[in-house]
Amino acid sequence: MKKYLEILKKCPLFDKIDDESLVRMLTCLGGRVVSFDKKYTVFAEGARAKYIGILLSGSVQIIQVDYYGNRNILSVIRAGEVFAEAFACAEVDSLPVTVIADEPSEVMLIDSSHILHTCSNNCGFHQQLIYNLMKDLASKTIMFHQRIEITSKRTTREKLLSYLNMQSKSAGAREFDIPFDRQELADYLEVDRSGLSVEIGKLRREGIIENRKNHFVIL
Repeated sequence: MKKYLEILKKCPLFDKIDDESLVRMLTCLGGRVVSFDKKYTVFAEGARAKYIGILLSGSVQIIQVDYYGNRNILSVIRAGEVFAEAFACAEVDSLPVTVIADEPSEVMLIDSSHILHTCSNNCGFHQQLIYNLMKDLASKTIMFHQRIEITSKRTTREKLLSYLNMQSKSAGAREFDIPFDRQELADYLEVDRSGLSVEIGKLRREGIIENRKNHFVIL
């Protein structure tokens, strides 16, 4: 576990927990590391929510597929980030989403009950851990509402501009990369890919944006 220490220190779940306590904590929590090849399923829709995931390397996508097979990307998880914590803490019987490795990835899985219930060792860091979990859940709730703000726009153009403006604010610059290719961006915005490509072309011709693949500049 020590080889993952540096990336785990960046995880919001372990904020304000020193190295020595973190090493002891990982033993106490019983976290195990699992490797996934690209496109492999980490958590399947319909499975019981039990584990909290921490991405150690690679990237994973949280997706939702509707009755007609249309895929919506709800979130992209990067190394050091936590996922599925809301479902695990709520102890839902059936996951409403699927988590898929977007590239070869390593994931630490922690049984949520080991976090929510203090152990017999009465570890001093456990209260900080629970506080960090609550803070992370609150942050994810804010991000969820931001996505609703984007996807609730009426047109593809409005959704795209709203998303790009939000990414620009997050990067603190007019020039930035987004974590999606064209199809993934269409899935995230819940729009048709061809219609999205048309709008990107229009915005370029109007001098509103420049872009190359997933790199954008707001002019």
